[in-house]
Order: sequence, then structure tokens, then C-alpha cells
Amino acid sequence: MTTVFYASTLFGAMSLAAGIDAGLFGGGRRMLLVSCNAAIPEIGTPLEATPGFAALASRFDEVHSWNDLIAPLHPAEWRARVVEVPMLERLIRSHLRLDALDELVLESIAVPPARTIAGLVRDCPITVYSDGLMSYGPTRDPLPAEIFRRVTRLLHLDLVPGLTPLLLSEYGVPAATLPQEPFLSVVREVGATAPPVAGGQAMILGQYLSALGILTPEEEAGLHASTLRALAARGYTSVLFKPHPAAGRGHARLLRAAAAPLGVELTVAGENVPAEVCFATLRPELVAGCFSTALVTARRHYGLRAVSHGTGLVLERLTPYENSNRIPVTIVDALLPRLSEDGFIDEPPATDLPALVRAVGYCMRAEAHPDLRPAGFAFDPRYFRRRRLEALGLAAPPAQKRRAAQGPLDRLRRKLRAAR
Repeated sequence: MTTVFYASTLFGAMSLAAGIDAGLFGGGRRMLLVSCNAAIPEIGTPLEATPGFAALASRFDEVHSWNDLIAPLHPAEWRARVVEVPMLERLIRSHLRLDALDELVLESIAVPPARTIAGLVRDCPITVYSDGLMSYGPTRDPLPAEIFRRVTRLLHLDLVPGLTPLLLSEYGVPAATLPQEPFLSVVREVGATAPPVAGGQAMILGQYLSALGILTPEEEAGLHASTLRALAARGYTSVLFKPHPAAGRGHARLLRAAAAPLGVELTVAGENVPAEVCFATLRPELVAGCFSTALVTARRHYGLRAVSHGTGLVLERLTPYENSNRIPVTIVDALLPRLSEDGFIDEPPATDLPALVRAVGYCMRAEAHPDLRPAGFAFDPRYFRRRRLEALGLAAPPAQKRRAAQGPLDRLRRKLRAAR
């Protein structure tokens, strides 16, 4: 029997290795499918060629590139047409020698390439493993029955104790925790083989918010620069910048230019070096970022001080409300201390985080989670938009608007909304 694993990042591959070490998967032949989902994969470093991957390779009997298999199509964009599925399934099974398939293990199942692979490699159970903080949010897109009926479990790191993942819960998929110690052991193993990185007193975690359309490139560069100014204001003279693997190299170049006038020595970690490896080997005094999952792993698994910066701006800009980044930024904003540009660190207001996450999850996908509808909940405008609450019947429209919406056409619209 064969188990097929899929990963697009070294963090994902480390999670799979930890799951194998913990005995969460059966024996037999283990095949790893990898992909590079960057905007231009041809100029990126394939996962199997990144420093540190060699430490994980022994867990797998074979490694195959999904990019090579479907070239020149982009893995994050290509989907097979319905009429092509039977033919392509036969070709893929023949090419990969998948005669008897025991299990398919995927990340980010709602979007390609994981969703594409699930649709082409059929007739086997599926395990989904965590997307970091996104696992606490609702499934971003509905899944076809031919996929969700095969999903047997969700594996996730226990990043926020007390929170239960919403991902796939509307389909009755049980969540199981990926044990912490095997994961930390894998990180140490990767850190021992990864190239050395010069450390800093503090560390900035980059993301790729402009590539996702959340901020403009100028705004994202400004966010990095303001984080650096905040750290300089706190007296840090050496800072390590960890760019996101999918962000490109422009952010590091711009941040270097911003560091010189501040008298800060800026070091840039390799884009393919996991942040967790930096935490384990360098132990920075302070970790700052917007809403990266690594902020929570720094605090939860390595006992480092972690702070957020810029979450308020992102909460304002996220569109549509169903944006899958909403739960991660909400968790980080409500959980972690906030770093202001003048260097001060303020604790967030006390909040019932599980109740907040459930309420935001309901507002994101009310039709999938009607049981999460909040009652007697105080809707903080920082996390909830008035128009969204009105549309869901959680807030009454302003009096003037109610008086104006009394015509027959308005009554018909209300009846149609109620019917939907």
C-alpha cells in the first residue's frame, strides 16, 4: 500500500515528518509530492532543493514534483476539466505507480493544487493537515461531496490552547492534535543541517500581504519599515528579518535601506529557512510581525516574547469579509501584545477569544455554521463590520435607513434575503 503526502513549504514537510515520527500514518510505501506555488515558480527554489530538506527526506521513499508533472501550467491556478478527470487520473496513477493507494495527505484542501490532486487521485481516504492559524477558521470554499466525504481527520498543531479548529467541521471531520515534541524534534533536526544564519537581538517576520491584495506594495514596505522603527525606538541595534518564502526579495532590499538611517544592523535570513529554525537556534529577545502563524509558534513552542504590529490596518483592509486570513489576524490581534511605532508595547483588551473566533467564523460562513450564531455577544467594531451584522440580522439598521426602506421593492428584497 502507498501513502501519498503533499507539501508546498518546508514547514508543511516538517509537519508531515513529525506526524510520521509520531506514528500517525501507516507503513508501506511513502511518496511525497511537492510544489512551488510562487508567482513565478521557475525562478524559485524547489522545496526538495531547499537547505534542511535533506534531514526530512529519509521519511519518504520517493519525492516527485507536481510542477514538473503539470508544466508549464501553474500549480496554484490549474484545475482539470470534468471531462478530463478520468483520463488524467489514469495518467497520474500510471506515472506515479499508484496501484494500491492507502491514504492521501494534503494541506490547504480548499484550493489548488491540493484540491486538484484530491480530485484526480480518487477512491482513497484523505487526511488534511494544518494550515497554521487558518485551521481555526471556517473552510474558505465549499468542497464537492466527492472530496469532503473522503476526509477522515484534520491534523493540527495546538497553537492556541482552548481553541478548536473550525476547518472542515461543517462536514463532521474530527480534529486531532499533532504532538508537540515530535514537531520540535524535527525542527532541531532541520536546524542542524540548515546553513548558519547571523542572529539579531530582535526578529521581524515578513509576509506577502501585497501579493494577496490585502495591502499595496508601498503599504507593505511601510509596514516593515515602521516595525523596524519601533524596534529601534526600543533600543535594538541588530535585527533579523525573515521574509516569507513567497514574498520575493524586494522587501529585504527596501528594509535594508530603511535600517541604515536608524543605525540598525539588519540581517536577512534565507527565504527558505523556516522561522521555527531561527527561533530554536538564535533565540531572539523579541519577535515582531503582523499576523504570521510563526508569531504564535514563537510564543507557544519556544517561550519567546512575540508582539503584533499593523493588525488594525489589515483588519480594515481585508475584503471580502470571508477572506480566509480574517481568523489568523483576529487571533493575533486579540491574543498578542501590540507594538506601536514609538516602541511601546500594550496588552490587548481582555476578551473571550474562543467566543470571538466563533462569532467571526459565523459571520464569515453563516450558512455553513448556523450553530455558531452568537447570542448576547458584544460585537467589537474592530472585528465586525456593521453592514455584515445587518445582513445577518445581528444588528438593526439605523433608524433613518429603516424608515426609508419601506417601499414595495424594498419589501420584496427583504423577502428574497429571508428566503435565501
